[in-house]
Amino acid sequence: MHIRALTTTVTLFAVATLATAAGTPPAARSAPAPVAQAVQQRTAVPVLVDCLWHPQVRPADFMLACGDGNSRLASLHWSRWDADAARAKGVNWVNDCKPYCAAGHFHAYPVTVRLDRPQPWKKQPQVAHYSRITLEYPAARPQQFGPTVSYPLWD
Repeated sequence: MHIRALTTTVTLFAVATLATAAGTPPAARSAPAPVAQAVQQRTAVPVLVDCLWHPQVRPADFMLACGDGNSRLASLHWSRWDADAARAKGVNWVNDCKPYCAAGHFHAYPVTVRLDRPQPWKKQPQVAHYSRITLEYPAARPQQFGPTVSYPLWD
């Protein structure tokens, strides 16, 4: 008997909630303007997606080789970060993998980093992300790299 009364009460409450929601004008159900503006401001500038699928803006460090960690950017100082591109100077730490990666040594190379080609991010289509990174080595560089290398960034 108590279960039937409880079931009836829950059902009536659910019906009343749905009826109230259906009768509410759409404008009253939408997000308040400040929240919508904050979302627009947050998504106006592209992000850089890291190895753990976290969006970043102007990170100080960035892992390039997610699988093995043998190449990373560090000490990044950003001079530009806008809707079209981003630019920073920093250091690319690269493992020489000699005689093999676990026994290799990391070497630091000064680098200029450029991010460009913003596109909607598949994980969050309302957020743009940079889809290409270009590294420019003004002096020394890893043996297998040219003075400028570009890579697509993960989506």
